[in-house]
Amino acid sequence: MKKTQVAIIGAGPSGLLLGQLLHKAGIDNIILERHTGEYVLGRIRAGILEQVCIDLMDEAGVGERMHREGLVHGGIDLLFQGERHRIDMNWLTGGKNVMVYGQTELTRDLMDARKAEGLETVYEALDVAVHDFDTKRPRVTYRHGGQTHEIQCDFIAGCDGFHGVCRASVPRKAIQEFEKVYPFGWLGVLSETPPVHEELIYVNSPRGFALCSMRSHTRSRYYLQVPLTDKVEEWSDQAFWDELRLRLDPQAREQLVTGPSIEKSIAPLRSFVTEPLRFGRLFLAGDAGHIVPPTGAKGLNLAATDVKYLSGAFIEYYRDKSEAGIDGYSERCLRRIWRAERFSWWFTSLMHRFPEQGEIGQKLQEAELDYLVHSEAGSRTIAENYVGLPLDFADR
Repeated sequence: MKKTQVAIIGAGPSGLLLGQLLHKAGIDNIILERHTGEYVLGRIRAGILEQVCIDLMDEAGVGERMHREGLVHGGIDLLFQGERHRIDMNWLTGGKNVMVYGQTELTRDLMDARKAEGLETVYEALDVAVHDFDTKRPRVTYRHGGQTHEIQCDFIAGCDGFHGVCRASVPRKAIQEFEKVYPFGWLGVLSETPPVHEELIYVNSPRGFALCSMRSHTRSRYYLQVPLTDKVEEWSDQAFWDELRLRLDPQAREQLVTGPSIEKSIAPLRSFVTEPLRFGRLFLAGDAGHIVPPTGAKGLNLAATDVKYLSGAFIEYYRDKSEAGIDGYSERCLRRIWRAERFSWWFTSLMHRFPEQGEIGQKLQEAELDYLVHSEAGSRTIAENYVGLPLDFADR
């Protein structure tokens, strides 16, 4: 039997960041993770950080390497009809940027900080179950090292992802779920090659969407829209590079440096939201409560916002003896989540090929893109949404 103030389920970025922020505020917490630390670090995920995420890493005291190695970007390129057009986000938003810093590296920084502080994280915690979260004495049980353990706590933070136990433990009558599954996936390749361009290139092509991204000056991340029926084994490295070239403009095609893939996978796209995000003393954060298509680079940043609101609510509860923050957590998060879901859905719909829409669908996309890149108001709409909402948006 153990006791803590906050039991955190999941040692991904949201769980680790929450744990670090709570520790900085003097709030005791234990993190449970069903996988090994190596498995968590091996997951290839997002790499675009909004200011809210950057600020939280600094607040948690783990931002030094991020600032040293992260790549600050003030714009993105939209490629359609064979030509590229730059969206100057920095100018259009009054000086805001994003930072390229891989989620793997962010997770590593948080893991290292937690280990250095001697904080408890239980990896390979099996059969995790949450109990009595509708009372003032919630509990978490799990198996580890061949024994069953129990944690008594004040609150449970469900940061255990889309397939985690926390959301699944909520009575069906108490929850509503909204979901849209897209009829394609992203075939992604990670390679030890210099990026094709200094900023991201989003591609609308008659052959399908493509994205040219990066993790550093020497490591690139590329994506292709593919049917959900495709298998990653069907795509050789050469076939991937050949198809990517066909979707790029002549300049990018000439500058593209290819090489062996060090990771290759196909990720399905979905929009998903759970309402509410609080159930008594159980709170959902990150992918446990919402999923966005990766087109708008919102997943990790939305999770960071959840963590900001949730850590603030817990700090307010213990410091000021106020429950206002925990009472308002779900509403504050959901307003911001739906705004990000809308942008990610819109951007996904604009940039991807939908075969059922035919040639007219492609023409309409190109016409809208033409308007957006030649209208200051249209370009600002993209820029403002891409760099992220101000943190106080939910309070307005």
